[in-house]
Amino acid sequence: MGHLGFSYVGLIYLLMLFIPNMIWTKNQPKGYTDIVTKENKTLLLFERVGQACVTCIALIFSDFNIGLFSLWSLWLIGSFILMIMYEVCWLRYFIGEHTMEDFYGNFYGIPVPLASLPVVAFLMLGIYGKVIWMVAATIVLGIGHIGIHLQHLNEAKQ
Repeated sequence: MGHLGFSYVGLIYLLMLFIPNMIWTKNQPKGYTDIVTKENKTLLLFERVGQACVTCIALIFSDFNIGLFSLWSLWLIGSFILMIMYEVCWLRYFIGEHTMEDFYGNFYGIPVPLASLPVVAFLMLGIYGKVIWMVAATIVLGIGHIGIHLQHLNEAKQ
């Protein structure tokens, strides 16, 4: 179920998530605000609930912290690799021209990587920590966040 206690791994993941997003608020792609007004309210609810839950859970379960190495540690390693890929996608966006294509474009075949990579990374973190609450919260987040980004991508193509 999970052991309550501070997770420095959760904090690192959240910083990797929030810092580029804060920078992005000043560097949004042209036309983004037009697309946001058309967001599905149900998906938005899933996204917000998922964000709040994932953020809290990432910080309050010490099960996410690094332990003795075992095969189970591969979940954490894989999760961290996805977070590094997420950072690379942000670098691609910030170095680029801040277009919708830069923001929503595939990354080595991964659709909407700025939405899907962190969701899958947090899902794998939940599996690594054996914290069912993180797995459940990440599924809720993924439905909303990835769903919204796929909707945005479809709107941007039109």
